[in-house]
Amino acid sequence: MPPLRDRPERRPITCRKPPLSQWSGGEEEEEAFTIWKMKFVLGIHPNALAYSMTTLGAGMMNSIFNFYYVKLFLNQYKISEVAFHQAQVVFMIWNAINDPLFGYIQDNSKVPCCSRRQFSILYGAPLYGLAFLLPWFPWKHYEEGDWLNGLHLIVALCAFDGLLTFVLLAQCALFAEISTRHESRLQLIKYNQVATLVGSTSILFCGLISDNMENFAYFQIFTVLVAALATACMCYTGIYSTSQYEQRETAVENTSLENNDKALSWSSVISLTKQIMTQKNFILFVTMNFFQVFHLAFCNNFMMIFADNLIPKDVLSSFIRSIMYGAGFICPQCLVLLSHTSLKKFGYYRIILFAFYLEGIAAAVMFVLGPEHYYLLAIYLTTNMVIVQASFSLFNLPLADIVDADLIKHKRRSPLSSMVFGTNALFTKPAQSLAPMLVVTILNQFGYENLNNKFSQPDPSLFLGLHDAMFYLICLVPLCIAVIQILTWTPFSIQNSHMTATH
Repeated sequence: MPPLRDRPERRPITCRKPPLSQWSGGEEEEEAFTIWKMKFVLGIHPNALAYSMTTLGAGMMNSIFNFYYVKLFLNQYKISEVAFHQAQVVFMIWNAINDPLFGYIQDNSKVPCCSRRQFSILYGAPLYGLAFLLPWFPWKHYEEGDWLNGLHLIVALCAFDGLLTFVLLAQCALFAEISTRHESRLQLIKYNQVATLVGSTSILFCGLISDNMENFAYFQIFTVLVAALATACMCYTGIYSTSQYEQRETAVENTSLENNDKALSWSSVISLTKQIMTQKNFILFVTMNFFQVFHLAFCNNFMMIFADNLIPKDVLSSFIRSIMYGAGFICPQCLVLLSHTSLKKFGYYRIILFAFYLEGIAAAVMFVLGPEHYYLLAIYLTTNMVIVQASFSLFNLPLADIVDADLIKHKRRSPLSSMVFGTNALFTKPAQSLAPMLVVTILNQFGYENLNNKFSQPDPSLFLGLHDAMFYLICLVPLCIAVIQILTWTPFSIQNSHMTATH
């Protein structure tokens, strides 16, 4: 197989509509005409659309899961701090292991449901949808200190993340394999952000329909509808998406069984992982990304808790709060779409670096102003979440460039896309557990676990310390993370791929 850069691009479909006689007489002609209409009459690129449908489905579920599960288990299921930490430790271990494991399986397995990116998405989507529903339906009426709610959290976290990894790792690999051209990847980002924008509205509608989870029955009904719709969206990707490496399975099948056994050996796993990890840019990216994942989990899991405690209910109504929480998930996608021209001109490196400076400056200004400015605090919480999520949405671009660099450096027949994305996740995913563990520990030191206790009347002065702790967290955590990310992202050397990309 020729090197990636030397491969001829597929010839584009001509923009001139063929004679109508060519579109009659069979299903293939009807399908081709449908694709022609989508691309040239409606202005839609069918492959990019198919790719983005998984983003739409996953976005609807992930937004709700990450935003509500911590508050649900802490406030409604009354999980103890010990059980919460135990669940997060188990989740952290599983979260770190499953990404490189699934990445290696998808890059080297001969089973179609694993080796084909599209089949991984198609067959994993229904299970992904079912795993999403696990947290919202309690296994019994939980009492305070009940051990079963801890087990429930472990199963819900591990099942959801395992299926999320299996499906989205295949989609991430598709991103790197659909095309190597910077313009094509920006087009995928554009479609992706539109899909994420639509998917993120699930938070807004969920908050409005369930009164921010106060009406739990409505909340449960809404999650079932989201799971069904998301599964259908992801199945669309599995059926209709294509990549330039679709023929790689044919070449793999022609290799000997001895080579197959060797490819699946542990020594091969270690060797390939070592090759990926020796890239300086990969190390810099992973370090920066670890803190980004931590910051994102910090925002997703605690934005509602911080806002409910620091901003009085007579200042912001429930409706306005729903709009605020929805904006935290919707506006990032609008921001990325609006920055499409800037991405073409300046590249993702400078845009991401600028976002880090902006986060740090905003946190410092808010810290100086203090917690009494409630409207500014609401704007800050929303803006911080928007910037963090928007910059995180661009991270597939540097990872795809790292995949390309690894392919060229080691002269591979096909890219190790899933392994690169999976190895990245091995080191960054633990931050998803560390963030809630650290924050819950700090908050409980100031009496948060007693905040919703109906049977005791804690000292109100204790909550003054709790509110101060919350304010320091929402200012100092983003500030410290921004400084670390600036220091680690600045030496990243793939800074001009938007200028050197082939056309």
